[in-house]
Amino acid sequence: MTILQHSNPQTSRSTLFVYLKNPLLVAFILIVLLLIAGEALSPGFASMEQILRLLIVAALLGIVAAGQNLVILGGREGIDLSVGGVVSLTAVLAGNVMDGSNANIIAAIAVCLAAGGVVGLINGVGVTIFGIPPLVMTLGMLGVLQGLLVVIRQGIPSGLAAPALANFVTKPFLFNLPGIIWLWAAVGLLMAFLLMRTSLGHKIYAIGSNENAAYMAGVPVRLIRILLFALSSMFAALAGICILGYSGTSFANVGDSYMLSSIIAVVLGGTPLSGGKGGYTGTMAGAFLLILMQSILTTLSIGESGRQVVFGITLLVLLLFYGRSKALRG
Repeated sequence: MTILQHSNPQTSRSTLFVYLKNPLLVAFILIVLLLIAGEALSPGFASMEQILRLLIVAALLGIVAAGQNLVILGGREGIDLSVGGVVSLTAVLAGNVMDGSNANIIAAIAVCLAAGGVVGLINGVGVTIFGIPPLVMTLGMLGVLQGLLVVIRQGIPSGLAAPALANFVTKPFLFNLPGIIWLWAAVGLLMAFLLMRTSLGHKIYAIGSNENAAYMAGVPVRLIRILLFALSSMFAALAGICILGYSGTSFANVGDSYMLSSIIAVVLGGTPLSGGKGGYTGTMAGAFLLILMQSILTTLSIGESGRQVVFGITLLVLLLFYGRSKALRG
């Protein structure tokens, strides 16, 4: 006698829900769907040439999001709202130091990374030593950086990207891919190694999961949190340099859009704002997905203000849906 086995609809729905609760999987599915939708709206949207352009822009966001990812992973409702100001400031500094000369690239990189490191250290000290909430501390720092930009620029655009930097960001570098994509890949490997293979990475997850338990276990919580803010600003500074190479010249408030988008990319990739879970692989997928969404909205002739509204709503939905997502390290 043959026994017919019927699938349980409830079990199937539960399995589907588990898959949908995997942010990395959902991000890749959405990327494919948006590419199909974009191609339907505008033939050529999903061409390799267009995807390459999107990857360049996503790499700029992804580098900023790397630092944001570290701060958020560290828990304590850590968030860095000053990254946009750091991007704008370092793009201006890099342009002024380079002034269109390849000979000044190394000096510009050193100045910008040092400036970013100082900003991050101040943020970290304010949060850990003086007990200022990260949201308040970094928002205040953003205001300071915007003021510095006004003083430095005096309302006049100045500084040019060195030709070598512009070529690195926008022109084929290796295997017909621009250097910025290789740099982003290097950042991804560095982040994966840091989070998965080092003692520091394990301590970051421990602090984000339970700060008190980590402290009792001898983890230098304050020192590591200061380091995370310093790294966040240094990644933003690196992105600022690359953005100068992408645009060719610095202009006011070039980093403003990166404050919200870097947070969305991190959450979209499966790292909850509560910290202690997640990883940079998801953030990379989130960054590309976000740029893809932006391109779709541009194709639909939706302006900057409309895109910001969509991104804000996206962040709220993600926070509701992935608030209790499982850890996705790596």
